[in-house]
Amino acid sequence: MLRDRHLKYDVVIVGGGHNGLVCACYLAGSGLKVRVLERRPIVGGAAVTQTFHPGFRNSTLAYTVSLLDPDVIRDLRLVEHGLEIVERPFANFLPLPDGDSFRVGPDTAATQAELARFSRRDAERLPEYYRMIGRIADLLLKLARETPPRLAGGHGGLDDLLEGWRLGRQLYPLDLAARRDLLELFTRSAGALLDSWFESDPIKAALGFDAVVGNFASPYAAGSGYVLLHHCFGEVNGQRGKWGHAIGGMGAITRAMAREARARGVEITTEAEVQRVLVEDNRTAGVRLTDGTQIEARSVASNVEPSLFYLHLLGPDALEGDFRTRMQRWRLGSGSLRINLALAELPDFVCAPGTHAQPHHGAGIIMAPSLGYMDRAWVDAKQHGWARAPIVEMLIPSTVDTTLAPAGAHVASLFCQHFSPELPEGRSWEDAREVAADTVIAVVNSYAPNFAASIIARQVITPLDMESEYGLTRGDIFHGALGLDQLFLARPMLGHGDYRGPISGLYHCGAGAHPGGGVTGIPGRNCAREMLRDFRRRKIR
Repeated sequence: MLRDRHLKYDVVIVGGGHNGLVCACYLAGSGLKVRVLERRPIVGGAAVTQTFHPGFRNSTLAYTVSLLDPDVIRDLRLVEHGLEIVERPFANFLPLPDGDSFRVGPDTAATQAELARFSRRDAERLPEYYRMIGRIADLLLKLARETPPRLAGGHGGLDDLLEGWRLGRQLYPLDLAARRDLLELFTRSAGALLDSWFESDPIKAALGFDAVVGNFASPYAAGSGYVLLHHCFGEVNGQRGKWGHAIGGMGAITRAMAREARARGVEITTEAEVQRVLVEDNRTAGVRLTDGTQIEARSVASNVEPSLFYLHLLGPDALEGDFRTRMQRWRLGSGSLRINLALAELPDFVCAPGTHAQPHHGAGIIMAPSLGYMDRAWVDAKQHGWARAPIVEMLIPSTVDTTLAPAGAHVASLFCQHFSPELPEGRSWEDAREVAADTVIAVVNSYAPNFAASIIARQVITPLDMESEYGLTRGDIFHGALGLDQLFLARPMLGHGDYRGPISGLYHCGAGAHPGGGVTGIPGRNCAREMLRDFRRRKIR
């Protein structure tokens, strides 16, 4: 067995995705010796930019910016390292089957005017809906930045009680109506919630899309209201609730993070696949790579999907039986398909003609005209393996970022729901990928008849690809479903929601920890805060 020639590290981080890099930066900034190990040839995890056809590059998986925490941007000096984020001209554009369209943004007044064409009642109610969502999203953001109480019986004691009391006080400023809203958003379906607010399909579809993003469920599934809310606490350049593009693609975010990490002394090693976390006397001792190299470390932080980490990178004797059994029940599966396209020209929409760049080309283009359409897509996917009329969101980042494609050409990101992680009758995604992609292209082509003919090349990423290439088990972009049983102090498991694993010196810094998925950087930062507390208290030997 080989041994790494470097001295023992304070922390080894398994997985060089954005949360791992964030965690590394905060730890190294406090003087710890940190090493990041990444299995792939590049860091960034799902937030990377890659060339998929000569002259064309795009954000491969994660594709849009809003949830990235502004404190992380500031603390890690991402702007100084070259990060530039530009806002969409307006949030969303929905082409409709009857040849009409619906636009959300750029502000509430503009959306109200647009919505009034479909329902004056809905237009009048929209500002109050936004206020309700904004108030709860503000609370959610505060809770996202906090460490959940451990609630591990005798292990936490008074500290847990005080932490629970302190977090409970966050609810005090909410009046009774707001607390009722909070309960509804966390427990009801997004569909039921939106049906109670609005009567017209376009506004319900535009708002309800967030409830099925990475969520293999109907918008009428209980708990989908929280998934909707999870996408509402972001901002772009100080403007709350906005979405934007990173110039250079999502890889520009993680490249900037890696630059800051190296500036703080972090060692980043790519093509370094961890085979086993080493445990001695119920304490972490380091890791062993697949090539046999052994790296000693005082602590290990996992940026890996929880079930993959615990069931494959730790020996079965390292975990007590109940923990292992429950981790085998960790719910996974986003039901998503990603397609990157090289285009010879922009889509010429029936409802907004022209292949010259127009504001709607820079929006999030949602092709799913109603909640009923989304519900049928999920039912179809459960039976057939994928929706034969899928939900499609298209972004064309080259309309605002000329670095991604040759002059006159464009790249498009298609994020598509619902595509089951496992296909019925033993079919394989290797055999089904192109047929499924053709189904998506046909949907877009029904709204923009020049679309299929404009495609120069395409990259299709199935749930199987997400698992094998990016470590996203069952294609789960969130590292675990965002259900009430897998949130807050129960993420990744009750008793370990405070970023500390069941073995001394073991921590969770990825999306499988609170507050969950999305390119936020918050789990990485929160985990680093708890690790630094343990180092100061000498809880890590």
